[in-house]
Amino acid sequence: MSEVLSIVLGGGKGTRLFPLTKDRAKPAVPFGGKFRLVDIPISNCINANLRQIYILTQFNSASLHLHLSQTYVFDSFSKGFAEILAAEQTLDHSGWYEGTADAVRKNLVHFRTQNPDYYLILSGDQLYRMDLRDFLAKHKESGAAITIACTPVDRENASQLGILKANKANVITEFLEKPGPTRDISDFKVPAELKLDKSKGDMYLGSMGIYVFDAKAMESCLANEKTDFGKEIIPGAIKNLKVNAYIFESYWEDIGTIKNFYEANLELTSVRPRFDIYDERRPIYTHMRNLPPSKMNFSNMNQSIASEGCIITNASIANSIVGIRTIIESGATLNGVICMGADYYESDQQKQKNASEKIPNIGIGSGTLIKKSIIDKNARIGEGCRIGVDNINRPDGNFGQYYIVDGVIVIPKNGVLHPGTVI
Repeated sequence: MSEVLSIVLGGGKGTRLFPLTKDRAKPAVPFGGKFRLVDIPISNCINANLRQIYILTQFNSASLHLHLSQTYVFDSFSKGFAEILAAEQTLDHSGWYEGTADAVRKNLVHFRTQNPDYYLILSGDQLYRMDLRDFLAKHKESGAAITIACTPVDRENASQLGILKANKANVITEFLEKPGPTRDISDFKVPAELKLDKSKGDMYLGSMGIYVFDAKAMESCLANEKTDFGKEIIPGAIKNLKVNAYIFESYWEDIGTIKNFYEANLELTSVRPRFDIYDERRPIYTHMRNLPPSKMNFSNMNQSIASEGCIITNASIANSIVGIRTIIESGATLNGVICMGADYYESDQQKQKNASEKIPNIGIGSGTLIKKSIIDKNARIGEGCRIGVDNINRPDGNFGQYYIVDGVIVIPKNGVLHPGTVI
């Protein structure tokens, strides 16, 4: 669909996902053992035959650049591309992106060269699988200038999202951005005429941050200094244009916080996960690494995922994700752990150097016990460490060699825990 230009909003500093975003852009954060967050929206586009894709970002974009250049290489006949547009200085503007709408506005000069009829705006930190062809078709049929994808949410989640009112024709009549937990929003409850599943009690329509704009509507809505779609552009557009709701009732999760990220990852290990990564009709595309299959030596794995290239020896692993190239030594125990793996294998010479410098090899050392933790890439966990095994409530904070966020222990990228460390 060359008439549609897809734009993935990569977000800002990614403070809610820190320290996973300490050295990388939020869309480049590893997910599910072998993917990156940005693979989700891009794969949704490719599965809908939408192959003109820009990713907007401005912080720590080096790893994101590398991932995209190695992964999304379209043939010369499709006119497809997946390219980053980072914040840049021009004669017209010299500052950073000030918000979602400002990021799109500052890149309209690049978008116009594609001459699209429609702009599809997607978020870079959500987990879902949507038929974007149906989304676009419903937008065209409605005659609306803008269509907003929305999902039914309970009162607790509604406080953190933009919520909207829609009539039985799905026309949006009112929009409220992040009302908070104390504001009365009872008049925003989903009406019976919309015929949604009422078994979950009172529900609200929460904006997913996914939009379709007619090209003319986009130009009109951004012909000002407003910076954010949810807070400013959408509420203003509802007053002047026809804005429709596209109700999406399948699995959708905002994974922009450590808590949500941790839980969404581990849910992939359940017997019937709500987000199915084994759907061959709608695959999740990512970098083809040509790694060897994983090898399990006398190990026990229960409800866990092991990605390519792992070597696991005499270990006990439960409810965990073991990322690419992870080395787990004899006697290690993991429960509720997300290992992001490694970018490379260490050679014998490198291991000898590690020994001389008294640092552990990359991976999980022998006899180490780990619970409720995220182990970022290239981390070195020495033998005999005990991480999170005492089941006590720990305060959040930066503790030098590790972080605790939302009660989850995070060992940062390239982190080192010496043998015998107890957290």
